[in-house]
Amino acid sequence: QVQLVESGGGLVQPGGSLRLSCAASGMILDFYVMGWYRQAPGKQRELVANIRSDGSTNVVDSVKGRFTISRVNALNTVYLQMSSLKPEDTAVYYCNADPDRSWLPRRDYWGQGTQVTVSS
Repeated sequence: QVQLVESGGGLVQPGGSLRLSCAASGMILDFYVMGWYRQAPGKQRELVANIRSDGSTNVVDSVKGRFTISRVNALNTVYLQMSSLKPEDTAVYYCNADPDRSWLPRRDYWGQGTQVTVSS
């Protein structure tokens, strides 16, 4: 029932920009901490950014100043605006929903991922 669908990935040149979208269904977006993770080939999945139910955000140092996470609750959608992209940003990017209400099932949800490739 809960489903997260990422979109917006693709091939971009170094220094370019992309905006990723995560469309959620079967859930109320504001009841969850929404996050973006990424996994590069041969690497572990890592947190990129998240946005909490109170609107506060966290962005990891490696992308700070370049990536911005946001959400539009009315559209049940979370975004990751990526600028000044580097080849090191190449990865599959995943959307994550982590419940932020005590009465919700204590499990999180993942999207299928969208590929971002930064290359000249």
